[in-house]
Amino acid sequence: MAEGEKRGLLSIGVFLVILVVCIILVPLGLDWQLVPPLIIALYGGWTIVLAGLRASNPQKYERGPFSTFALGLILIAIGGAWFFSTRALWLYSLAIILLVLGALAITAALKRK
Repeated sequence: MAEGEKRGLLSIGVFLVILVVCIILVPLGLDWQLVPPLIIALYGGWTIVLAGLRASNPQKYERGPFSTFALGLILIAIGGAWFFSTRALWLYSLAIILLVLGALAITAALKRK
């Protein structure tokens, strides 16, 4: 099995675990409307971990670790903003989006070639 196939299978497994955790949280009091943004935000966290894995072992013709990291941050921003907007906390949604844009700007500025 190639390295990319292993990472793909690992990502599918992590997504299923995230899905199960979110489904288990519903009977414990989590509103159904909050499940999709929570899934997106948690998968964004996994994407950041995946960026770290890619940085330690980069493959030719594969998305770079910075691009994967940026995608993870954007997923966390979308999920977090959606999570807070369903609770009528739009100011927190705006703060999360601005925080992620700032983190991306800092990361891009400090990125090595």
